[in-house]
Amino acid sequence: MPGKHQQFQDPEVGCCGKYFLFGFNIVFWVLGALFLAIGLWAWGEKGVLSNISALTDLGGLDPVWLFVVVGGVMSVLGFAGCIGALRENTFLLKFFSVFLGLIFFLELAAGILAFVFKDWIRDQLNLFINNNVKAYRDDLDLQNLIDFAQEYWSCCGARGPNDWNLNIYFNCTDLNPSRERCGVPFSCCVRDPAEDVLNTQCGYDIRLKLELEQQGSIYTKGCVGQFEKWLQDNLIVVAGVLVGIALLQIFGLCLAQNLVSDIKAVKANW
Repeated sequence: MPGKHQQFQDPEVGCCGKYFLFGFNIVFWVLGALFLAIGLWAWGEKGVLSNISALTDLGGLDPVWLFVVVGGVMSVLGFAGCIGALRENTFLLKFFSVFLGLIFFLELAAGILAFVFKDWIRDQLNLFINNNVKAYRDDLDLQNLIDFAQEYWSCCGARGPNDWNLNIYFNCTDLNPSRERCGVPFSCCVRDPAEDVLNTQCGYDIRLKLELEQQGSIYTKGCVGQFEKWLQDNLIVVAGVLVGIALLQIFGLCLAQNLVSDIKAVKANW
């Protein structure tokens, strides 16, 4: 109509998505920094930071690695997403998207491969647990992790108590001078609810007895089988957690890509 001018609103970066992505990532950044700090503190307490070669000396898994790796990844992702959203930096936002997308597809591929190659995964899990059984006394954190797993899943060794023959302190050879010879760690013992004080010597000489005699005193099932049973019994919970993590990752990807599109649209009108 004459005398009237039609006004077109220039594209803007959506504040809602921008600050939601910022808040979303600052939580991960803080949590990642906390995990990383705990891991580095634990390594400092064990003298690893002053002797880096100690990282390769341990034959099994150092649980501190989990804190360092997870904390490092979360910190990098959180930083990129947080600063990228706040400063409207497309490079950091694209880095965040690519990194998060890569992690998502690696998780997806790992899940598919684990389903397809079940037997191979089971063999690798047996090998992994037995390697850690060998290193049981080499690292206190690893020792506590194995004890927790055996108590939680009511198991002993990868396939059974005889896997502890792999450990130099528990094997049954005549040359073994250890008091723990032919025994198992206390975490393999069936706890008596009436006991107030933990008996750490309950597994001594237990493997000198017949298997039927062992059953009342220690767990005779392996941790691999018990872990599989636990997964089957808690399949809905485990699946729910995994789907929740996947949805969070997809949500973060969508927010980042939407923000990048908004920033490009604004720049195109400059």
